[in-house]
Amino acid sequence: MAQPQQSEEAEVPPLRVGMVGYAFMGAAHSQGWRTVGRVFDLPRRPVLAAICGRDADAVRRAADRHGWAAAETDWRALIERDDVDLVDICTPGDSHAEIAVAALAAGKHVLCEKPLANTVEEAQVMTRAAEEAFGRGRFAMVAFNYRRVPATALARRMVAEGRLGTLRHVRVSYLQDWLVDPEFPLTWRLRREQAGSGSLGDLGAHIVDLAQYLAGESLAGVSALTETFVRERPLTGGAVKGLSAVSGTGTGQVTVDDAALFTGRFTSGALASFEATRYATGRKNSLRIELNGERGSLAFDLERLNELSYHDGTEPAAHAGFRRILVTEPDHPYLDAWWPPGHGLGYEHTFVHQARDLVHAIAEGRRPEPSFADGLQVQRVLAAVEESAEKNSVYTPIAV
Repeated sequence: MAQPQQSEEAEVPPLRVGMVGYAFMGAAHSQGWRTVGRVFDLPRRPVLAAICGRDADAVRRAADRHGWAAAETDWRALIERDDVDLVDICTPGDSHAEIAVAALAAGKHVLCEKPLANTVEEAQVMTRAAEEAFGRGRFAMVAFNYRRVPATALARRMVAEGRLGTLRHVRVSYLQDWLVDPEFPLTWRLRREQAGSGSLGDLGAHIVDLAQYLAGESLAGVSALTETFVRERPLTGGAVKGLSAVSGTGTGQVTVDDAALFTGRFTSGALASFEATRYATGRKNSLRIELNGERGSLAFDLERLNELSYHDGTEPAAHAGFRRILVTEPDHPYLDAWWPPGHGLGYEHTFVHQARDLVHAIAEGRRPEPSFADGLQVQRVLAAVEESAEKNSVYTPIAV
């Protein structure tokens, strides 16, 4: 009698994932890990081994909802599990360094949400730990998911091919409005000790990384303004670590920025402008970036994330101008595994692509991108923005 064929799935070695955090980003990362192996052919098969959170009931519900096999209430216990190969960190910034360094020391791969840390010093410690772990065959990546939009990945390819020529300008904004109501409660995102910074770290980290990624070079210095528009907000009794109040009574101080506005200069001399705010009334999640070069321009709008605008400046003026590229073709980044041309993707697919790229990097033994060193460089830009704003400085160089 013929032996039953071993399934293809069984032949692919597993990559067992443990996640710390289960709220917004935890749900998004869960979607990525749960979906990636069903869409892409992978050299390792992601397995949702365990998820961790302080509230036992809530984390158990999250495990059941998102398909995790087990639940933990202590991240140290998660790291110690023999059935976890990779630790995915989706917690507030104040715990990133401690968890990441411990996980790497325990021989785990690490994926860490952005911004990498709350301070440059923490990011430096994490980067050193990642470098040491790389020598032992363990890999670390920071999660800047907007690199994984097919349109932005295509833009990077076009810039690298020289389609824009010498870069002159980058202008980028990230606008939200969820803090417009002054009665919105004080959450961890509004406290420096947990979040590190406000719109600057939450939104600014994304656009700094995206600008540098698309340009293919780093910022050399910045000049900045920041503002906190509402300085006290209602307490909600357990929303903010270290503050206590009966739900619905009392207020607490907002200790981060609400908006950041800064200009910058790239190492090549190209100029950049950045705006990050959570007070742009009517804007829910509006990220837009434009790059202008001597030979052409590219523009991307997250609210039209399947499109890229391109102007070829070498064409005759009689018929030149921005044209829409519908980024849904199978030879566009990531799209050979998805739907027929014209059938667009969404925000959640960036986390699928992120998981895909990390799995391939681990299996192939190469450094994932963006690395912790990339995350550290972004952290240095954020620190320079804060320094410039605090000192009312005309120009603050990026520390190296």
